[in-house]
Amino acid sequence: METYAITMLVSIFCLVLLSGFFSGSETGLTASSRARIYKLRMEGNRRAAMVHRLREDKDRLIGAILLGNNAVNIGASALATSFAIHYFGEQGVIYATVAMTLLVLIFAEVLPKTYAFRNAEKVALSVAPMLQVVVKMLAPITGTVQWIVEQVLQRISPSGSGEAMISSAEVLRGAIELHHREGGVRKQHRDMLGSILDLGETEVGEVMVHRRHMETLNLEDPPERLLKKVLGGSHTRFPVWKGRPENIVGVLHAKNLLRAVQQHKGVLRTLNVEKILTPAWFIPHTTTLQNQLQAFRRRRHHFALVVDEYGSLMGLVTLEDILEEIVGQIEDEYDLETSHLKKQKDGSYVVDGTMTVRDLNRALDWNLPDDLATTVAGLVIHEAQRIPEEGQVFRFHGVRFTIMQRQRHQLVKLKLQREAVPNEEYEI
Repeated sequence: METYAITMLVSIFCLVLLSGFFSGSETGLTASSRARIYKLRMEGNRRAAMVHRLREDKDRLIGAILLGNNAVNIGASALATSFAIHYFGEQGVIYATVAMTLLVLIFAEVLPKTYAFRNAEKVALSVAPMLQVVVKMLAPITGTVQWIVEQVLQRISPSGSGEAMISSAEVLRGAIELHHREGGVRKQHRDMLGSILDLGETEVGEVMVHRRHMETLNLEDPPERLLKKVLGGSHTRFPVWKGRPENIVGVLHAKNLLRAVQQHKGVLRTLNVEKILTPAWFIPHTTTLQNQLQAFRRRRHHFALVVDEYGSLMGLVTLEDILEEIVGQIEDEYDLETSHLKKQKDGSYVVDGTMTVRDLNRALDWNLPDDLATTVAGLVIHEAQRIPEEGQVFRFHGVRFTIMQRQRHQLVKLKLQREAVPNEEYEI
């Protein structure tokens, strides 16, 4: 009796331990950081390489873990039932069921999985050698089971169509947003990281300086007047036109102009500005910020003119414009102090119509659609399907838009108020 009881109890204890091993291994391998494991593998950690190989073949890994876990759980339950019936008769089935449920739940599921979740990388690296052997031993069985599963799935869903794979960029966005919500990433850092991911999707036409706001020079003006404009401007590079403002013939750099003035010893009448112009670089408005950033670095230029599909001038984009999309507004001592967004006492915001929707979302942590229009004014016009009048009120995407100022066909100032219940309508 003593030998039988000890043998049965030791066997049940070992099977429960094996069940805990399989449960903890599954959690450790699936919860461990892929980036951390990859870094360790690149540093030459052999166990990290084992973890990587195991995770590469997830079907065999999960199949082996489930097979082993179910086998030891069923074995432990069978032994416990036999042991209980031997000593307690038919009522032993109830005793064995209750006892094994508690044992498996606590010591084979909750405890090992909780520990593995809190120490995922440590557990994954520890169990990888043993689990690699188990996966190889059970490969024939798991392969057969996987074949049966595939056959059943093909009968259920012959097309085999599934949800589209989520891109790596979307995975990163989700991770960044999750860490921000949990307090691990500050809003400023979240916006910067999100903007970097947006570089490949944002076009230069969305961030450029519109041609009506460009500081340009007329080549036919006398050199004295050109020098005065350059010295009074807030930039170092100026598009130069001849005949009509859309006819850009080159770019004047302030340093080149000052160097020419020095060479002529201040005598501006003999200065030929056209000779010191650099060729203008024209790019299509559909160029992505990522491609344009690479082009700036490759050509060592910081300035390009943007044209539409017909070759008409739309505006200009600089390296600073692209960098500002990542780090936010960059201002120096020569920039004019402007604020496109002003908070009011009632919680609303007065916004310039030229402010981009992306900048507004970034500043207020809103989620207005930025694929419908580039600017706030453009979004209102798109939704209203007309150019609103002053005083009109619109409600779109959970925000109340009030038209405060309009000049000709341009919405200059708008008042924005976030509403609790989103609705879409407009009032006269």
